[in-house]
Amino acid sequence: MTVTPLLDSLTARGRAFLGSRHAILGGAMTWVSERHLVAAISNAGGFGIIAAGAMAPEALAAEIEGTRALTPHPFGVNLITLHPKLMELIATCRTLGVSHVVLAGGLPPAPAIAAVKDFAHLLAFAPNLAVARKLLRSGVDALVIEGSEAGGHIGPVSLAVLAQEILPALPHAIVFAAGGIGNGHGIAALVGMGASGVQLGTRFAAAAESVAHPAFKQAFVRAQARDAVPSVQLDPRLPVIPVRALKNAGTEAFLAKQREVIARLDRGELEPRLAQLEIEQFWAGALRRAVVEGDVETGSLMAGQSVGMVTAVEPVAEIIDRLVTEAEAALTLKAARPAVPA
Repeated sequence: MTVTPLLDSLTARGRAFLGSRHAILGGAMTWVSERHLVAAISNAGGFGIIAAGAMAPEALAAEIEGTRALTPHPFGVNLITLHPKLMELIATCRTLGVSHVVLAGGLPPAPAIAAVKDFAHLLAFAPNLAVARKLLRSGVDALVIEGSEAGGHIGPVSLAVLAQEILPALPHAIVFAAGGIGNGHGIAALVGMGASGVQLGTRFAAAAESVAHPAFKQAFVRAQARDAVPSVQLDPRLPVIPVRALKNAGTEAFLAKQREVIARLDRGELEPRLAQLEIEQFWAGALRRAVVEGDVETGSLMAGQSVGMVTAVEPVAEIIDRLVTEAEAALTLKAARPAVPA
């Protein structure tokens, strides 16, 4: 086992909160963060999180039970706040004794917060300091601050800015940093600033235990940071939460889809709500084609800018061991530097 006393000291609150050896969360990625990858992350000392996505309660129950059969270690469940059966999904987590729930996709409603707090630790995403404070006042136990460098649906602000804004202002809060983290040097910098731990998605999506198609993983291995670009919104009537993915024919297909939906909206053939739903369904289908079917040309290769640091398909245990070893080495080097005279 890798000995990491400096890293352990800086992440003590995060590790205690998660109940894991390392304060490294696996980002919840639809179609990717299922039982095999989640269990592998938890077994390697991290903290895996199931991506419930659009799952029905029965499917989520099967995934939780399947994950528990593969690992004795703690893991969590990520639920989307806009899911029409959110309260039922929360009830499923409660029935099956889930210890940690992440509410994502917008501000969690008060009834959902109360329901989760009744049986589990609650995490939520904070896009800025004001929201972070509001979430903590509402009862959220820990925050995730995710920068625009991340893959999938993203906010407008980089992690470099969020970390400076939020971490010094909330020194007593448990905050996990996410977005663009690809090695231990980044982890060392963030925990040195006050983060209780970190969350990585892109690096684990291409892990050996990931069920993603081999072609999907190889696209990550070949890609550079500049290849992971955010989607473009064409019409303010159809607010599109930007999605960061690798450039391919699917990028152009999304623009074409928006033009088609806008034209139908102009002709009165679609209500704005249904038009927005079509846009979201496009992403869901395109992501499945890429992850499950290996369609790397027209599918959605959701990836963060840290994809440039993915150079091989490796086991999760090796990835986590390298991350913590690098982080400890960086922290040791920093501690050994002589103080600069005033």
